[in-house]
Amino acid sequence: MTWTSAFGRGCGVILQKIVDGLALTRISPNVLTFMGLVINTGAAFLFGYANAQNNVRMFVFAALVIIGAGIFDMVDGRVARQTDQVTVFGAFFDSVIDRYSDVALFFGLLVYYARGNRFFYVVLVAFVMVTSVMVSYTRARAEALIGSCKVGFMERPERVVLVIIGALFNRWGAMAPVLWVLAVLSTITVIHRIRYTYEQTRHLAPVRRVV
Repeated sequence: MTWTSAFGRGCGVILQKIVDGLALTRISPNVLTFMGLVINTGAAFLFGYANAQNNVRMFVFAALVIIGAGIFDMVDGRVARQTDQVTVFGAFFDSVIDRYSDVALFFGLLVYYARGNRFFYVVLVAFVMVTSVMVSYTRARAEALIGSCKVGFMERPERVVLVIIGALFNRWGAMAPVLWVLAVLSTITVIHRIRYTYEQTRHLAPVRRVV
């Protein structure tokens, strides 16, 4: 067994212990999902509160808070399955709250750059915010038409990991290149999904509009 597999197995054991404990409380998975949003909002506040003097410390704190919120993202579905509380609405609610969490984090960064009078990065963060929503929207809209649209690679876990990396290493200005990576790869993912949906629907009969 390699040390990476041992580490992964150890993390899995710890995560299962957390799930077991939460399952005993019979807490609603939707509550866990919402708690993730609340914690991410705290990280957004830390981003927005940062300034030229304390941005390194605030960004590291924000990264740690996002990691904490990620635990709720990982356990809500597991708790739902373990306690037999899986519902269609739960999946819908989880998706909606994830979008709010994404927007909250980028809004915090937008406030940070706005307070520092860095207009270019205000625009860049706003663009990233839009593309992050569009990545999810294009998949949801496509899957309403063709059943599955999992093409592309800039999903929410990848975005969150990149934001965490940018925040942890912002002492060396890591957040700026992270935003560029997010902007470019998210746009490519959206275009990929549009093209894929076009290819899958081009031979389908046109949908008649009801006036």
